This record gives sequence, C-alpha cells and structure tokens, in this order.
Amino acid sequence: QVRLVESGGGLVQAGDSLRLSCAASGRTFSYAMGWFRQTPGKERRFVAYVSWNGGTTYVADSMKGRFTISRDTAKSTAYLQMNSLKPEDTAVYYCASALHPTLTAAQAMDVAQFFYWGQGTQVTVSS
Repeated sequence: QVRLVESGGGLVQAGDSLRLSCAASGRTFSYAMGWFRQTPGKERRFVAYVSWNGGTTYVADSMKGRFTISRDTAKSTAYLQMNSLKPEDTAVYYCASALHPTLTAAQAMDVAQFFYWGQGTQVTVSS
C-alpha cells in the first residue's frame, strides 16, 4: 500500500510560480510517479512524469518550458515546479504512483497506468 499526500497548492496571480509536493509513505518509493490535473466536468489530464530514480521525465507539451517534475528518493517526495502560471492552469492537481519503476511516454500519459492517487491540491491562477 502506498499513501500519497499532495501539498503546495493555492491562489496565485498569472505569471507567479508554485511548487507542489507529493509525499509518499507505506511501501517502497521505487515506482514511477506522475502528476495529473482535473477541472470540473473534464477528464483527468496528464501533466508530468518521472521514473523511479528521476532519470527520465516527460512533461505535457502545453507545459514544457514552464513545468518541471523531480523527485527526492531520500525524502520519498515528488515535486512539480510550476512557473509562469496562466489562468488556464487552474485545476485540482493530483500526484499518482504507478506499479512499475518506469513507463513509456505513452503509458505515462494514461491514468490507467497509475494505481495509487493522492487526494489532490487546488491550484487557482487569477488573471
């Protein structure tokens, strides 16, 4: 069993930065991790992925250059650094853990590949 707890969300203005954290507890942290986001009435959408050791990362095209994913295995924590935030980034952000140490790029974008989920943290960007 893996428990994930997100933190770091909040209300910011366009152009600001936020760093989300995802603290994992329970079983081993040697799983691939991902960040997804969801707005009301919409499906949960891929944001970023990091492999078990941080060696491979993917970021959704619309967020490349603004968002960075990383992880600290010693702290069992994954991070999502979000810069130059836009109002359209407003969403609930979820971190998730897969059951494998690595995923392909296509798999990383698929919510079905992730087994454990956090409760989500709200990010609101005002214009």
